[in-house]
Amino acid sequence: MAKKHKNYPTEFKEYVSKLIVLDGRKQVDVCNELKIPYDTLHKWVSSYRKKQQDAEKAKQDQLLTASEYKELFEAERLKRLEIEEENAILKKAMHIFTQEKK
Repeated sequence: MAKKHKNYPTEFKEYVSKLIVLDGRKQVDVCNELKIPYDTLHKWVSSYRKKQQDAEKAKQDQLLTASEYKELFEAERLKRLEIEEENAILKKAMHIFTQEKK
């Protein structure tokens, strides 16, 4: 008799792979819980890891031009200034609210 192969949805494969790669679960435990053959799960995880590595490599391959770098630097500087201003306001408010009323 030929074995009947079960087809799993792509979303399910990715979810299970994330359980192992990102959450640190053991493949054997996940196999037993979900009744998935170990070899099948191993292929899913390998494929997911390769996809992650390719995405990371593509991200690293993108180089910034000088103008893009300047824009990014300006955006970060403005964000930092806003945070510093918010912190100053919060410190003043904390000082006002913690003073004893006479």
